[in-house]
Amino acid sequence: MIVSVSRNTLDRAAAILKAGGLVAFPTETVYGLGGDAFNPRALAGIFAAKERPFFDPLIIHIADMKDLEKAADPGALPPAARRRLEVLSSKFWPGPLTLILPRRPELPDLATSGLATAAVRFPSHPAARELIRRIGAVAAPSANRFGRLSPTRAEHVEEQLGGKIDLVLDGGRTGVGLESTVLDLCGAFPRILRPGGLAREAIEEAVGPVAMGPAEGGGPAGEGPSASPGMLKSHYAPGTPLVLCGSWEDIPDDPAAALLFFSGSSREKFLARFPLYDSELRLKVLSGPGDRTEAAANFFDMLHELDRAGFSRIYAEKAPDGGLGDAINDRLSRASIFRK
Repeated sequence: MIVSVSRNTLDRAAAILKAGGLVAFPTETVYGLGGDAFNPRALAGIFAAKERPFFDPLIIHIADMKDLEKAADPGALPPAARRRLEVLSSKFWPGPLTLILPRRPELPDLATSGLATAAVRFPSHPAARELIRRIGAVAAPSANRFGRLSPTRAEHVEEQLGGKIDLVLDGGRTGVGLESTVLDLCGAFPRILRPGGLAREAIEEAVGPVAMGPAEGGGPAGEGPSASPGMLKSHYAPGTPLVLCGSWEDIPDDPAAALLFFSGSSREKFLARFPLYDSELRLKVLSGPGDRTEAAANFFDMLHELDRAGFSRIYAEKAPDGGLGDAINDRLSRASIFRK
């Protein structure tokens, strides 16, 4: 089921997609589960394999700007929004940014959960781009069971979707490690619906202030289709119960639990209080120097490792706010059973 990326395996994967099958492939963010964006049978297969509710729209991946108008209708945007699209696409595409745009009527309703908008991304990973070029447009949510940890390695895909999909292209561990940032350009004001691999600060430097979260009346899925994936209150969760802690000082003395620290400094302060916890298996650090980018790259990888280790609970320290810390905290918040 898992094959290394090569010209031959990319050709094989493209043939599977053209026939309506499903292929997991690496992107710079996490592994995606791909199907032909214009084949309703393939789209239905994605929802079935992931056990994903139909109210949660898919992200359409392209590999060339000329293919944007296959899925979206930029001309339907107001002039100011069209200018923002030009700036953002030239500066951040290819890359970890998904844009919510008016959809093309040819795009199947399954891809958009029946919404008048489409979520579109242009990934930077070379294998993803080579595969998508062979198809034109690929619908690809993260290649995991719905609501569970996103995959940053091919084996993570195998663990969750083995036997349910046709092929996994192995491109090694992903680089960014968090899903893309989702930015809605359809309103009067740009709005981040899901923080992710592109920091809010970088977007604001390019196009000015942006709002955060769904607009009033556009709440999370469950009250109707959501404009973006990843907006449910509970999402991205390991099988092991996870508790989000405001700082290392809030992590309790629980010898049956695993601990996830943001920085090496936090870990050392905790060990000064509880020295018997000094175990590489039990204690993980997202980034020794406290670098948000490194922490994001390690985030899902370390949660997968702790989830497999058989602990009763995982206590995770909140990341500092700002930059990719916002995206890390968003995932921790949605994954947690409660907060301390």
